[in-house]
Amino acid sequence: MSAVILLVSGPSGSGKTTLCRRLVNEGEAHYSISCTTRAPREGEVHGVDYFFLSVDEFKKSLAKGEFLEWAEVHGNYYGTLKSQVLDFLSQGKDVVMDIDVQGADQVRACEDSVIQKALIDLFVLVEDHTELRARLSNRGTEASEVIELRMQNSIKEMENAPKYRHLLKSADHENDYTQFKSLLIASRLRQ
Repeated sequence: MSAVILLVSGPSGSGKTTLCRRLVNEGEAHYSISCTTRAPREGEVHGVDYFFLSVDEFKKSLAKGEFLEWAEVHGNYYGTLKSQVLDFLSQGKDVVMDIDVQGADQVRACEDSVIQKALIDLFVLVEDHTELRARLSNRGTEASEVIELRMQNSIKEMENAPKYRHLLKSADHENDYTQFKSLLIASRLRQ
């Protein structure tokens, strides 16, 4: 069996993060821990939640080509270290990456043959915009203006779905997870 990088993207409310967390919690895969230049939030631990770096440290790693993918978001840098992903793969451990479409483009563009051989990409799609809005609203964590902004961004993100080899049309959590896990299991059987 070959280890897999399961790269997962989808709009807010699609359930992609819930799927990824469940897979990790069941011991089926490992999250790559991202680096960030933002300050730790209460309870966050360096090396567990993120690798917290200074802007200078991040830029030095970036200049050395150490990131598999990276982005600047709201004035902070975020990125995934290529070495961490390769380390998991060399140990035969599957890696799940819950990243946006721009990060996914960067991972797909990586010329490392190990990364390319292991890569499986999946877009989680909620076709019904009314359902997507309901999912975002039911979280109860964001104001209506934020939900509207997320809806606008989600519609733009969904235009990227054709770039992905695999598409999961979200229906309900259990059915989605069965399909999600099945993709990982089937991908392990590749030669």
